Amino acid sequence: METKYTAQDYKKGQPRWCPGCGDHFFLASLHKAMAEIGVAPHNIAVISGIGCSSRLPHYMNTYGMNTIHGRAAAIATGCKVANPELSVWQVSGDGDGLAIGGNHFIHANRRNINLNMILLNNRIYGLTKGQYSPTSPRGFVSKSSPYGTVEDPFRPAELCFGARGHFFARAVATDAPCTVEILKAAHAHKGASVCEILQNCVIFNDGTHDSVYNKEGRAKNAIYLRHGQPMVFGVNNEYGLMQEGFGLKVVKIGENGVTIDDILVHDAHCEDNTLQLKLALMEGPDFPIALGVIRDVEAPTYDEAVEAQIAEVKEKKAYHTFEELLLTNDTWEVK
Repeated sequence: METKYTAQDYKKGQPRWCPGCGDHFFLASLHKAMAEIGVAPHNIAVISGIGCSSRLPHYMNTYGMNTIHGRAAAIATGCKVANPELSVWQVSGDGDGLAIGGNHFIHANRRNINLNMILLNNRIYGLTKGQYSPTSPRGFVSKSSPYGTVEDPFRPAELCFGARGHFFARAVATDAPCTVEILKAAHAHKGASVCEILQNCVIFNDGTHDSVYNKEGRAKNAIYLRHGQPMVFGVNNEYGLMQEGFGLKVVKIGENGVTIDDILVHDAHCEDNTLQLKLALMEGPDFPIALGVIRDVEAPTYDEAVEAQIAEVKEKKAYHTFEELLLTNDTWEVK
């Protein structure tokens, strides 16, 4: 009989994050998503680096490892290649994942390793008390940039797509239904999946995602993308997206002869990522922020290719064990 799991089956310990931190919201959604996915806790590994969000494995009743700064993707890669049957989830913050861990992030995407990579993006270093991070906007004032940063930030989707990533999705930590939906889609995807979770750090960067942090804000300022459906948004779905030259434009349905048939239809499975990247990079106030699964394209995975290569080489060898290897050379018996 198939075992049915609940969110409680994946819970462990008492989370020690600040009250109101986005990590609390995401953890609850992850527990729920795992219950709906239905993989047994002993067949899951959650790997993290260093940072507030990287404490998450402590609160998972699964295998887990809190590794060193920026190396979560490297450890998760080894975990998946060594044990392909495990469902491996990597959890990193924007600092841990895109600064010291940026090299591992791009290569995990390039190699298309079958990992579920979670990027919890609050645009700040929280654990080390408020320095600007790789996703902090230009001009951001922090403890390490008292006069404002003079750098342009990484945009996670752009980095993922530039590394030939095949899956990218986005949700807001306080939006449990969307978060659960993209986590389930990430698990179903074979290959490297990146889920960017927008969340606030209530101590050092509160309000950084305020435009979409509550339900009313998302109704006005976000668009939920669903494969095969028109790209409409607004409180009453009165707005939509159309193509204008090589770009996009926002239109109001019913005005200037615009009908629902004129609105672009989302294709998450299109191999050409040109339009998907434009959607992922939309920002307010001129455009809505895209939520949901933005890109989901099939491609060969690194771990399966390695496994197949090992099997092929083994088949051609005259030996398959260490003992057989020894016997391929001259042997003698000492009496």
